[in-house]
Amino acid sequence: MTVEEFEEFYARSRQSLVGQLYLMTGDLHEAQDVVQEAFVRAWARRARLERDAGPEAWIRTVAWRLAVSRWRGRGRSLEAWRRHAGGQPDGGPAPEPDTVALVAALRRLSERQRRIAVLFYVCDLSVEQVAVEAGISPGTVKTHLSRARAHLATHLSDAAYKEDHGV
Repeated sequence: MTVEEFEEFYARSRQSLVGQLYLMTGDLHEAQDVVQEAFVRAWARRARLERDAGPEAWIRTVAWRLAVSRWRGRGRSLEAWRRHAGGQPDGGPAPEPDTVALVAALRRLSERQRRIAVLFYVCDLSVEQVAVEAGISPGTVKTHLSRARAHLATHLSDAAYKEDHGV
């Protein structure tokens, strides 16, 4: 990938990847950080990116691994930060209410279910592609999707009801 191709890839896919990681992590600032770090790492290997599973999948996987690594390193301090953080770190617009409800519902899922649901429903990957990216079997992906879907349906219906009825 040439420098120009990489810059175009960055401009075209950065926002989408941040959105995907935001849904996976539930933390916009963290998503922005890990996606940026993944792009920095990709820059050094940009000549090999197209030969891999795909540059976007590579960035997403690296960003996810960075987020998981950070969670393990920070432990409880990350939860404290999330509870007390307010507003948008970059000064950008606040997420839409539907996005906030979705992120809140996704946070109730296990880490693995949340990632699988986002890869399948948001990133529009097939069950087989999700299995490869997550390193699990297609049957396990289907199980996680079924459980995540049932859980999300309950919590998103509750959120929609409360919003519609001012509860």
